[in-house]
Order: sequence, then C-alpha cells, then structure tokens
Amino acid sequence: MLRLPSFTYLQPKTLKDALAMKADAGPDGMYVAGGTDLYPNMKRRHQEPRTVISLMGVPELAQCGVRNAECGIGPCVTLTAIADHPTIRRDYAAVAHAAELVSTPLLRNMGTLGGNLCLDTRCNYYNQTYEWRKAIDFCMKKDGHICWVAPSSPRCWAVSSSDVAPVMVALGADYVLAGPPPGGERVVPAARFYHNDGINYLTKQPDEVLATVRLPAPDGWDAVYHKLRRRGSFDFPVLGVAAWVSWEQGAGSGKRGRVMEARIVLGGVASWPQEVPEAGAVLVGTDLSDEAIAAAADAAYRPAKPLDNTDFDLSWRKQMTRVYVTRALAELRQRGRPARK
Repeated sequence: MLRLPSFTYLQPKTLKDALAMKADAGPDGMYVAGGTDLYPNMKRRHQEPRTVISLMGVPELAQCGVRNAECGIGPCVTLTAIADHPTIRRDYAAVAHAAELVSTPLLRNMGTLGGNLCLDTRCNYYNQTYEWRKAIDFCMKKDGHICWVAPSSPRCWAVSSSDVAPVMVALGADYVLAGPPPGGERVVPAARFYHNDGINYLTKQPDEVLATVRLPAPDGWDAVYHKLRRRGSFDFPVLGVAAWVSWEQGAGSGKRGRVMEARIVLGGVASWPQEVPEAGAVLVGTDLSDEAIAAAADAAYRPAKPLDNTDFDLSWRKQMTRVYVTRALAELRQRGRPARK
C-alpha cells in the first residue's frame, strides 16, 4: 500500500495568509487545492513537500461570476461546479465540456480548475511507484539524469495532460497570479502560462497562487473540445483538440459569416498545450468548408509529435490529430453561431 509521507498541513483563511505561510515554508512548502494530483504524487514520492498549504478555505479563490462582461472563475471552484454552472454551460460550453470529461465524478467533485490548469506533466516512466522507478534507474524529471523517452535528449518530454488548459489557451483566457510583496499581482495570458518542458512546465513561480481565471466576453465566437482516450471515463487524454473561431459579423439575420480569426490547440502531444498557428491561419476568410477543414487538419498534423510515453501507439496518435481536428471543426461548422443583428 502506498502511504503519504509525514508533512505539516496548514489551512489559511485568506490569500494573504496563504502567501505568508508559503514564504515561511520556503522551497519545502507547496500549495494544494483538491489534492487529486498532489497527494498521489506524494505517495509515489514524485513530490515531497514538508509543508502543504491548503487553499480550499480561502473564500476569494472559490468564487465564480460575471463582471464587465467577462467571467471570472476562482482556482478552487471544483470541476463539477464548473461543468454544472448555468452561465458557463451557456456562454462557455467548451470549458464546461472539458471539465466534465476530466476523470470520474468522484474526482471531479474534489478536483479544481486550478489543479487541472497546473496539472503535473505525465509520462509512463515517471508516473510509477518509487520502487519501480528505482529498479530501472530514476528519470530526469525526478531523482535521475536521463529522459527514458528520448535518452539522448537534454530535456524532459513528459506530457501535458490537462483537459481544460488547451481550451483556455484557445479562448485567449487570462490568468491572474497573486504573489508576495513586492511583486503582488500580475496577469498572464493562458498561452504564456506554459513552457514546452516536462519539468519546468509553468511560468508561475512556486510562491505565486493562481488567483483568478478570466474568460473573454462571449461575443461572436465559439469553441469546442474533443478528447481521445482509451476508456470513456477516468483516463487522461492522449490527445485533446480545442478549436476556437471568431465569426464575421453583419452577414444577415440567421446567417453565419466567415471566420475572422481561429485557433487550434492540441493537448496530450507535448509538454504544453500546443497551439498550431498555421492551422488557425488557413481557416481565416473561409466558411469552414470541407477544403478549409482538411487544410487545417493537415497543418495541425505536421507539428504534432507525440512520443512513446503515454497510452496507444505514437504513430496512431499522430494520425488521430488529423481526425480529431476535422471532427472539432465540423462540429463548429454545424453549430455555426449566427451573425448578430
């Protein structure tokens, strides 16, 4: 049986107290929200904090509401609450759908938005017990010096397996980060929150807290998320496709205009949510015709380089990139937001 190591558990009531506790704990302290990722990692000795600071008792981190036409979601809002929230389901359906695809109902009841957005990167060689990893020699991500996926590589290739992160990048969401004085608060676009590195996969500093996620006003755009996994629940994505398009306005009542802007973001194929600008660019000015969708799918297929460190054969997963981008864009075309009057 895997057991948690001994640690000190702190429960701040305000964000200010949480930041102060982390400053006191130093590098041996870590924040936790729902704990569905951190605690299993601690059992396997992937992460070994001596002090764990819970954010679930901080009311300001568990709020969700609309202000100035933007939707703000706190990092401690559970995935279940996001999937069931009427405003999010109506105006940000892709976010709600991605949230409801994470794991199982029990874990979504505990897992949070912040936890999924900051999810540790995963790999078949890393996400094993301490004894298993010791038997083959540890990997670069924890306790070792070599990446077993690509032994000659100077970097770690563990994969970003968040479902919600690709959607946030596609939507152009902003993350509000709160840090200790004198830095204070800063705003980071979702696309700049992630690094393409299996170890240093976030631009967030260890002493910072993800305080709010700001979603753009629902004005003339639509988005979808499609997920590939072996089973219909529980499993992490081996491929996620978030597609976002902004429609041309003024084409007449009940008619869909052409695409003004588009973004295609892939999850599960790299160490970060990978946007493919070329795929979005070929959609601009089109009405998502079959030819345009095929061109975008080909453009997304080329830079997708899944490695042999998650489920399924890597070459098949690469082929599925084209299939899932096609499906996502076909759904957007079918849903097609009517132009505003």
